[in-house]
Amino acid sequence: MEMRMNYRKVHPEAFETMLKLEHYMHTSGIEKTMYELIKIRASQINGCAFCLDMHTKELLGMGEAPERVYLLSVWKEAPCYSEKEKAALELTESLTLVASGGLPQQVYDRVREHWSEQEFVVLIMAINTINSWNRIAISTGMYPGCFS
Repeated sequence: MEMRMNYRKVHPEAFETMLKLEHYMHTSGIEKTMYELIKIRASQINGCAFCLDMHTKELLGMGEAPERVYLLSVWKEAPCYSEKEKAALELTESLTLVASGGLPQQVYDRVREHWSEQEFVVLIMAINTINSWNRIAISTGMYPGCFS
């Protein structure tokens, strides 16, 4: 496989801007496990092999139970996720596929049962961040191990 371009070298300021957004996420108060689950689920939907590889390894390296990684694509049928996590994953799907149906009120309501308004904004930022990373990786031809 070959990358189309190394955007990090072509436009370092763009890469630095994304890193600032990532830094915000790490200081936003979102639990690391929840953030990784969001990253993996959005990356599954978007078909981003680079990000899937990175974030599944990250979550497993944090000591997460393997079944919580393996079953993420079928989270609705898997009993290993909390109701709070399921609400965030449903939000992730709705916002990643926003053109397909927006954000249904019932999804918003389920999320708000578990997350405050401020936390809701953090979730939106988390979902936007990984969707941006996915789009960068896919459009520039990044693949697992391309920077090794």
